Amino acid sequence: MEKQNNHLNKGVVTLGWVSLLTDIASEMIYPLLPDFLTRVLGASPAALGVIEGVAESTASVLKVVSGWWSDRVHRRKPLVVAGYGLAAIARPLVGFATTWTQVLAIRFTDRFGKGLRTSPRDALIAGLAPRERRGRAFGLQRAMDNAGAFVGPLVAAFLLRYVVKEERTVFLWAFVPGIAGVLLLLARVPEAKQPNEKIKEKKERVDSRERLPRLFWLATGIFVLFTFANSTDAFLLLRAQQAGIPLWQMPLLWAFFNGAKAAVGVPGGALADRIGRLPTIALGWGIYALAYVGFALLSTPLAAWALFAFYALYYALTEGAQAALIADLAPPDLRGRAFGIFYASVGLAALPASVLFGIFWKAFGPRTAFLAGAGLAALATVSLLIMRTRIGGGSGLRPTSQ
Repeated sequence: MEKQNNHLNKGVVTLGWVSLLTDIASEMIYPLLPDFLTRVLGASPAALGVIEGVAESTASVLKVVSGWWSDRVHRRKPLVVAGYGLAAIARPLVGFATTWTQVLAIRFTDRFGKGLRTSPRDALIAGLAPRERRGRAFGLQRAMDNAGAFVGPLVAAFLLRYVVKEERTVFLWAFVPGIAGVLLLLARVPEAKQPNEKIKEKKERVDSRERLPRLFWLATGIFVLFTFANSTDAFLLLRAQQAGIPLWQMPLLWAFFNGAKAAVGVPGGALADRIGRLPTIALGWGIYALAYVGFALLSTPLAAWALFAFYALYYALTEGAQAALIADLAPPDLRGRAFGIFYASVGLAALPASVLFGIFWKAFGPRTAFLAGAGLAALATVSLLIMRTRIGGGSGLRPTSQ
């Protein structure tokens, strides 16, 4: 019986495969998009920045709306299906684009779908997985997502090398894994919540219908603080190139990085189930700070490969644990809203974080920028540990038997 209890719900596992297929489709396009925009369509780097800024901001805002709506209608799956379906149809249309403004509209639609699905999907996972296995469940979802990010660029490279002659055809091929993920979602993922959540939900609904608990807001504030240290990973690639990694190896480095994240994602989520969410996240943030110190001092290609492998541990320890933490802190009938607020807060904070990092890089050099990021990450880690000390191991921050 104990062995059986270690198994994850089939719906959770299927959602992992949906994420893998979706990210394969996405990453078949994303690494080729800058070259396609600048070389083929003649867009400027500023246009690329506008496209990605609008895309990510759209996703951040929509996560709040979709999470709130899924709580209101008490259904998650329709929004999840709509989000994945919209992205699967829109994404390959880049293959027909003739201007950068058309790419902007397509990326907007793609990220609209992402914003539509993310909060309801995570609320659905939380409903399908009992508390003592949520860390592992979210760890699996993030690991499969990262596995797709590893496979997608390799598929694109294979197609360009052996099957097709131009990027547009690769973009069109991305329709296949994307629509396969939607069909799998429709056929194999249930709407039903975990039975042992229902009794608790009825008791909590009276008190929690309109308000999220104070601990949720405190945790979100600390995550926003950390996000100001968490600039885009594009700066890491730029730093690796400065260290001597040739341009042709950059896609391989990125695939290696995503593969490492996928390999350690499930163990990282399981650790959060064993020792608690906050200690696991704090450990991950500590690794992040140390990695940034390493990037500040980086000088050789071999060290760059090692640092990217080490940096992947940060994602493994935090991605599943932070989603499980939000699920633990939010009442069941407010989880969609909670995930939406959390993702939007962190997503919007990420925009000035990257801008400020770039300013520091230009004004003081990359070493100072990375060391500043490490210091801010360390400050957020201390804040998280103080929060844990003040509230103890309870309040849903460490799993309890049910």
